[in-house]
Amino acid sequence: MGIKRRALRRGVTLVLTGEGKGKSSSAFGMAFRAAGWGMKVCVIQFIKGKWKTGEQQAAEKFDNIEWHALGDGFTWDTKNPEQDIRTSRAIWELCKAKVRSQEFDLLVFDEINYCASYGWIGGEEIAAFIREEKPDWMHLVLTGRGAPPEVISVADTVTEMRPLKHAYDAGIPAQQGVEF
Repeated sequence: MGIKRRALRRGVTLVLTGEGKGKSSSAFGMAFRAAGWGMKVCVIQFIKGKWKTGEQQAAEKFDNIEWHALGDGFTWDTKNPEQDIRTSRAIWELCKAKVRSQEFDLLVFDEINYCASYGWIGGEEIAAFIREEKPDWMHLVLTGRGAPPEVISVADTVTEMRPLKHAYDAGIPAQQGVEF
């Protein structure tokens, strides 16, 4: 069984949000699942730009995954909010261009919800773009804490991750292969 033709597909918009771990990991799992079915995938990261991750290294082994790690790093520790806003706006323009290209079956906008919660990209602006310009057959995944109500409203599926327990709280640092 191969990939379902676009004309027969109902694309979904998924939002992964909340204070718990696993939002990006879940989105990347969907990206690799779609790639495994032969779908063309694009991942665009808003925050984790300079960090080398296992997911990005794995994606390099796939001809049908395009990966853009473009953020300025962990912006909640920012020393230059104006630069972070400019960077986020430029990344958002790339996101819109990739949707409009209609080249991809599934797109992941990793950590875009942070940018919306900081007010760098408006929630209604994101929601309006999804409503008005996302093709019906295209799958879209948006991750990050603080998903705005307008984005939640336009999504087909919304999952809120919440922490029950985390190794970091017990003094265990982020582990290669698990957190990055």
